[in-house]
Amino acid sequence: MKILHLSDIHMGGGFAHGKIDPETGLNTRFQDFVKSLTRSIDRALSEPVDLVLFGGDAFPDATPAPYIQQAFAAQFYRLVDANIPTVLLVGNHDQHSQGQGGASLSIYRSLGVPGTIVGDAIETHTINTRSGAIQIITLPWINRSTLLTREIAENLSILEVNQLLLDRLQPRLEGEIRKLNPDLPTIVLAHLMADNATLGAEKFLAVGKGFTIPLSFLTRSCFDYVALGHVHRHQNLNKTNDPAVVYPGSIERVDFSEEKEDKGYVMVTIEPTQQPASKSFETTWEFCPLPVRTFRTIKIDVSKSEQPQLDILAAIEKVEIADVVVRLIYQLSPDRVELISTATLHEALSTAHHYTIQAELISQLSQPRLPELGCSVGDPMVALSTYLDNRPDLQDIATAMIAAANELLSGDNLGVARNRVLLDSESSLDAIDISSSIDRSSPLDNSDLDKSSTRQTKSKNTDGQLTLL
Repeated sequence: MKILHLSDIHMGGGFAHGKIDPETGLNTRFQDFVKSLTRSIDRALSEPVDLVLFGGDAFPDATPAPYIQQAFAAQFYRLVDANIPTVLLVGNHDQHSQGQGGASLSIYRSLGVPGTIVGDAIETHTINTRSGAIQIITLPWINRSTLLTREIAENLSILEVNQLLLDRLQPRLEGEIRKLNPDLPTIVLAHLMADNATLGAEKFLAVGKGFTIPLSFLTRSCFDYVALGHVHRHQNLNKTNDPAVVYPGSIERVDFSEEKEDKGYVMVTIEPTQQPASKSFETTWEFCPLPVRTFRTIKIDVSKSEQPQLDILAAIEKVEIADVVVRLIYQLSPDRVELISTATLHEALSTAHHYTIQAELISQLSQPRLPELGCSVGDPMVALSTYLDNRPDLQDIATAMIAAANELLSGDNLGVARNRVLLDSESSLDAIDISSSIDRSSPLDNSDLDKSSTRQTKSKNTDGQLTLL
């Protein structure tokens, strides 16, 4: 049995990176999305496959323009003509008002489109294909209205609501599993965020707040394949492939966060196993990339360049930009702004399909972060040593500072570390100048001076120690 698994079409999205085609009057990025969907359906027809599974998010929202709905329907109706059954799963973008107002894909069930199943509920569907019967458990995008009432979740926090949703989902899914026929292959078709998935643009596109589902919900031995939707980056979450838990990813790039991602669909093959002691069915799958439009970022720092214009033009010439969606980012110091000709940059990028130019002004007053001090530095002594290596003005007291830090980290008395700094470093005494903190213009008597000196000595010694560290 051959199955084509695709997801996250987002037909009508990405218009910001296109232009109007003078012949059709349509946005060129809309045409790109139509081409990618057409190529996917072409493969389903030419194979031919026994079943097509769509993992949700047909459009950017639940109310697409009529011409966008028509383009989507025209491609899937080709499957109807070829007698290839199709399951259209409801994703978060397909739901209107978080499920309260129905879903954009529900019209296909209302029209009774032959061989087309709309998965808008947790349900098991037995589908007869040319190669035999198969069971599909549909798990659409879960929100509060799917499993909960407003009264139950009214006074709960987000975390409590998420846990309650999981508590409700697990027995519902278990109930579907108990009804499965062990003699038939089983696929779970779900639109969800798995807990170990690598995110892409969907984290910015998500409508409403969903929740994360543990991978253990999906890695059941009774499943032969888990077909997912929602995450735009293609990935298999279960490296053991028992079963494979696969996001095919989106079929087109939505924005520059997906610049380096391959786009495509997955071809799945399920056949009876030849080993009686193992599972009844064996599943293999293959990711099939689509020739989608290229996104390319050109980023260059010319803040210290004497000829920033020429350097930017040289960076553009190094890459192929014809028919590419280009993003030019150049970093420039404020005193060199007048050296850039925007008109020249526009001309240099004119062969691109679409381009944007973004200038980032770098203030010379701000001190850049040390690249060595990244988030991965977990040892405070390593961080301190790195910092001191980049501060030549502190080399005279660097040894004393490291010794004091070691004393503090070892749990010894703060005063011991402070005294070591004061004894080992003459320059640290200069830094902790007690007399400079007293206002000599105030009329203090000797006793007040003594008391003030005592307080200031303790305060300044401590402040000085903290400053050094």
